[in-house]
Amino acid sequence: MTIPTLSAQDGTTIPAIGFGTYRLNGEEGAETVARAIDAGYRLIDSAFSYENEGAVGAAVRRADVPRDDVIVTSKLPGRHQAHDDAVRTVEESLLRTGLDRIDLYLIHWPNPRVGRYVEAYEALVECRERGLVRHVGVSNFLPEHLDAVIAATGVTPVVNQVELHPYFPQAAQRAADAERGIVTEAWSPIGRASDLLRDPAVTAVAAAHGVSPVQAILRWHVQLGVVPLPKASTPERQRENLDVFSFELTTHEMNALTGLARPDGRTNDQDPAVYEEL
Repeated sequence: MTIPTLSAQDGTTIPAIGFGTYRLNGEEGAETVARAIDAGYRLIDSAFSYENEGAVGAAVRRADVPRDDVIVTSKLPGRHQAHDDAVRTVEESLLRTGLDRIDLYLIHWPNPRVGRYVEAYEALVECRERGLVRHVGVSNFLPEHLDAVIAATGVTPVVNQVELHPYFPQAAQRAADAERGIVTEAWSPIGRASDLLRDPAVTAVAAAHGVSPVQAILRWHVQLGVVPLPKASTPERQRENLDVFSFELTTHEMNALTGLARPDGRTNDQDPAVYEEL
């Protein structure tokens, strides 16, 4: 399966859909991720705090896909945002994966009240210059956080990974990312499998195209120009989630799903302006 790509401002291409690995750990996790790569996923999302970088690295080596075809992502935790800690954490991530580099490294959360996210980003840029990582980005950054790191380094993040789903479509954040040439990725793209999957608007769109509610939501992301990062353990669900390029939602259907937005749409009240992740 050929997956379309999106381009960041520096020309970096990102697959239009990726694979989330949260809670995919150990030998079983490695096998699950390897199956996903063999099924066609080329963007693999991990994090230092997921404690599965070793499983992801093993999966990349086991999969019957050339290393250069896979984009491996990891993220810097809040507890290691001090410059030297950040550099050591990236080095540790690389050792955990057993790979020659990590393709995309993000700051997991800005933790603005701590005030070290710019320092952390500067460290990631240095790691890029050393060849430890190929590209740098961020996660859960608000527009003011984006502007701060760009002003400090002159390096625009390749991606900004944020919570995004029909209950929380993030129109203003998507616009801010696009204005800066940043690709928006979506964590929790199906709302952590909440009642979103049973919402009548979602099920109606899915039925109209003969697809699952998950596929309908993932297709909504793709047409928004957002990269969803669904997780799936079984081969059947992995293939199903990847099969969202053979149908297209109408403008009415897109508006119906976007119209599900709620003022309290976040799944766990994690507002980047105040939330702190260690």
